[in-house]
Amino acid sequence: MWKEFKEFLIKGNMVDMAIGFIFGAAFATVVKSLVNNVIMPPLGLLLGKVDFSQLFIPLDGKEYPSLQALEKAGAPAIKYGVFINDVVSFVILGFVVFVFVKYYNRLTHEEEVEEEATMKKCPECAMEIPIEAKKCPYCESPQP
Repeated sequence: MWKEFKEFLIKGNMVDMAIGFIFGAAFATVVKSLVNNVIMPPLGLLLGKVDFSQLFIPLDGKEYPSLQALEKAGAPAIKYGVFINDVVSFVILGFVVFVFVKYYNRLTHEEEVEEEATMKKCPECAMEIPIEAKKCPYCESPQP
């Protein structure tokens, strides 16, 4: 088991995963900043000068002028504005991942199509042979 783990680390799979996690975390930070600083302010302005990050319901029955005052008091609250920002961030991040995977799958599929286009099956023995073959190397039957 130790040998397999060592091979796993040496082959680069662990390095690839670590790089993926680092870029994923950095990208999530950029998306969160995009949502909090670029998308939500104009949206809040359109909806009547609402700052979504400041929307909350205090659970202790008291009134607080801002989220910072509530947090300073240590009062429990439902911070639904922060939740709205996080949902928007999640949707944007999900969409970007979807587009990336779709593009990656298209590239992968194109490579497979190119590979398949160079081969055909022999009608006599059903072996894969090059399209240009005039004679099957397995059964030696003439090819159309």
